Amino acid sequence: MNVVIVESPAKAKTISKYLGRAYEVYASYGHVRDLPAKDGSVDPDGDFAMLWDVDSQSSKRLAEIAKAVKGADRIILATDPDREGEAISWHVLEVLKAKKVLGTKPVERVVFNAITKVAITEAMKNPREIDAALVDAYLARRALDYLVGFNLSPVLWRKLPGARSAGRVQSVALRLVCDRELEIEKFVSREYWSIAAHLRTEAGAPFIARLAGADGQRINRLDIGSGAEAEAFKAALDAAKFSVASIEAKPAKRHPPPPFTTSTLQQEASRKLGFAPARTMQLAQRLYEGTDIGGETVGLITYMRTDGVDLAPEAITSARSVIGKEFGASYVPKAPRKYMAKTKNAQEAHEAIRPTDLARMPKHVSRSLEQDQLRLYELIWTRTIASQMESAELERTTADIVAQAGERRLDLRATGQVVRFDGFLKLYQEGRDDEDEEDGGRLPEMREGESLGKDKIDASQHFTEPPPRFTEATLVKRMEELGIGRPSTYASTLAVLRERAYVRLEKKRLVPEDKGRIVTAFLESFFTRYVGYDFTAGLEEQLDLVSNHELDWKQVLRDFWSDFSGALAGIKDLRTTEVLDSLNELLGPHIFPAKEDGSNPRACPTCGNGQLSLKLGKFGAFIGCSNYPECKFTRTLADTSAEGGVNGERPGVRVLGIDAASGDEISVRDGRFGAYVQQGEGEKPKRVSLPKSIGPGEITLDQAIGLLSLPREIAKHPETKEPVLAGIGRFGPYVQHGKTYASIGKDEDILALGANRAIDLIVAKESGLTGRRFGDSANAPSRELGDHPAGGKVVVKAGRYGPYVNHGRINATLPRDADPTTLTLEEAVGLLAAKAEGQGTGKGRLQGRLLGEHPEGGAITVRSGRFGPYVNHGKINATLKNGLSEETITLEEAIRLIEDKESAGTGTRAAKKQRGTPKRATSKGAPPKRIATKKRAAKPAAAKSLHKSAAKPAAAKSKKARQA
Repeated sequence: MNVVIVESPAKAKTISKYLGRAYEVYASYGHVRDLPAKDGSVDPDGDFAMLWDVDSQSSKRLAEIAKAVKGADRIILATDPDREGEAISWHVLEVLKAKKVLGTKPVERVVFNAITKVAITEAMKNPREIDAALVDAYLARRALDYLVGFNLSPVLWRKLPGARSAGRVQSVALRLVCDRELEIEKFVSREYWSIAAHLRTEAGAPFIARLAGADGQRINRLDIGSGAEAEAFKAALDAAKFSVASIEAKPAKRHPPPPFTTSTLQQEASRKLGFAPARTMQLAQRLYEGTDIGGETVGLITYMRTDGVDLAPEAITSARSVIGKEFGASYVPKAPRKYMAKTKNAQEAHEAIRPTDLARMPKHVSRSLEQDQLRLYELIWTRTIASQMESAELERTTADIVAQAGERRLDLRATGQVVRFDGFLKLYQEGRDDEDEEDGGRLPEMREGESLGKDKIDASQHFTEPPPRFTEATLVKRMEELGIGRPSTYASTLAVLRERAYVRLEKKRLVPEDKGRIVTAFLESFFTRYVGYDFTAGLEEQLDLVSNHELDWKQVLRDFWSDFSGALAGIKDLRTTEVLDSLNELLGPHIFPAKEDGSNPRACPTCGNGQLSLKLGKFGAFIGCSNYPECKFTRTLADTSAEGGVNGERPGVRVLGIDAASGDEISVRDGRFGAYVQQGEGEKPKRVSLPKSIGPGEITLDQAIGLLSLPREIAKHPETKEPVLAGIGRFGPYVQHGKTYASIGKDEDILALGANRAIDLIVAKESGLTGRRFGDSANAPSRELGDHPAGGKVVVKAGRYGPYVNHGRINATLPRDADPTTLTLEEAVGLLAAKAEGQGTGKGRLQGRLLGEHPEGGAITVRSGRFGPYVNHGKINATLKNGLSEETITLEEAIRLIEDKESAGTGTRAAKKQRGTPKRATSKGAPPKRIATKKRAAKPAAAKSLHKSAAKPAAAKSKKARQA
């Protein structure tokens, strides 16, 4: 028996179908060991010895694997073909060695880039040993991440309250986002103008030419800086005569983009499909591990963590075949296209991401895939096919126009572009993050020297714009360009930044939170080297050298630790004032932006002579006055106006203050469904909609904190003892008891709602007596049923202990299964009669369904008993006869059953008196012989006991026996 070990159960399931019965496939469920989050997991003094920990779940799985390995002939490690996959195989092997279950059994490592029968069969024929260099690179990376995170994060906790963590790659990615925000804040917009002439050829064909020069001088994009200059040019062109100076048409080609790497797949999926990198990788993992297609589990794409852009020869051949079949021979290039990777990387140098079978078109798998899986598969398929298609052939035309205004000459230019052959564009066009101005369409036919007509001259005002914030896709692209991180870490790095509330997504752009900016400013001030782009990229290059057997991994750690430990030692004695001075200097332009009136942005609005600056409190940073404690003015960082107004960078947000209990910022915001209050930031901050009774401009900090505390318990239900809660939901304020929800009045304050009022609302809702249903006031729900036979009105009401009927001074609680909205006058009179006679059970509640009042008084009900349904009147129970139903029996039918039972009971008692009671034997001898008459005589007693317990209709048989 051969034991195969992979990472995931999905992968195991697919592989086991290809390998057959001679193989047993087990999943490790990812990494089986990790460094525990405690001091000493990596020991620099012990030559970087690493202490590994196995969690309880992994222990169970490893025990199962070890048990299988004991009886195996061969062990095959078939984890993913990258550094992480190699590490998982190494960890599993180390655990098996420690358990001493291997013996002399051969251990082989196999890798495959796709989960297909061909790829797996081929891999099994070419096993190898675990690559020690890849494992060393993994160990170095893991140790570096631990040394940075475990040593730097506590520094942040001590020096920057509210900070969450720091990381070797995470902190550099955060710096990219913060640096871009700083660029935007420092950006000064500049006015410029463009001039466009709407012209016509002699044949009447229209086109547009733009001003490009004047009097022999070229005019650049920003050269016309005012409306006055623009008007002067416009006036000159209005008076000018136009002609064609030259026209030139040049052929051009546009080549297809290469097939996907991890980075480009994440970028394009973000642009075209709107997927976050983490979502893209999740879907790609499922496509890679296998999907059921027509009853067969098939891996649909190759391995999704790669920097490679080349395709396997068989994939190129398949792609060219599909292109010729689907698009024609003219779309197949003469020679296969070869692509070279732009990034240096040893460990991710695998094939590009592509479908495992290019003949398997998206339409062939549409019924087998979820919608998002199908969209991603289609994107990968089209990109792969397009990468092997013929280039698009274009024609770019440039026409230079002369405008002669007296002695003044103005130069204009018109451009156009047409597609002569669409090539790969027939199938695929790469997305863009920020659209640029495109060349226009085809220019009309014209000749040199041709006079042109003028329709109008336009002068348009523009303003330069700051660089755009990063999207998740453009941040991944920038990280890849700088050599920061690796394909396997991009998605998780971005996820951590959002989970830590260091950044937020706003209109699909990454915006740094103040917490993130403070952490970045601190690290830039005191750990400058370790958040440097070049330093981080340099470490990645060293790890690649380790992967390539060119550098010792422990030497990388020694070089790093010798400098980093010194930086840590230097920060331990750092005073808070030094930290604040540095943060105030770096973040000043952000926290205290210049005012339009030129006044001092740091002046305290309360005392007038104090200076505002960044302070550090128990729950994070805030802005305070230098005259504290005499002046107690404070505000949050998010509020950049001294008066506490709206942050210009956060439209629709008004910061109310800080919650003293949590240290979180409390704000009121405009949302898609109206105003709401929010506590803190991050991926899933707590939010509560504003009730209509409180306006967004009126709400106070205390009110907001009260709303955010909802739902809150305001009472215990008097009957069930379960909590009655008050909260705000999709349809407004409500109270809740179990599964019952009742809306509160529009004019009522959810924060001031009392226990009695809440219980009344719940009772009214549970009884069906709501103002909405009956048109009455919700404060006193009731329904009049009619006149009582003895005079006076009979009313059904909602009470604190449930719905009840009322007549004068008598109140009778409704049975649990009685519906107060359909209760009849007859039923109500019966309940009142039963209450008057004291026949209710427990607090006046009747059992069963009320049918009405007996002619001699008292309620008649129909009930469900142990042996079937029966009717009850006082102490008399009568089983329902054949043909009568518990649901349809009438009052008249029930009265007849009661009367029959009463008469039958009288006869039974008389017969008993005549026969007497049989005596029991008193001697030790045999009991007296029983005869048939005595046996029958015992049945009335049995019938009586059954009658008392609401038995099944055995009473009828007893009656016949007595009559016999």
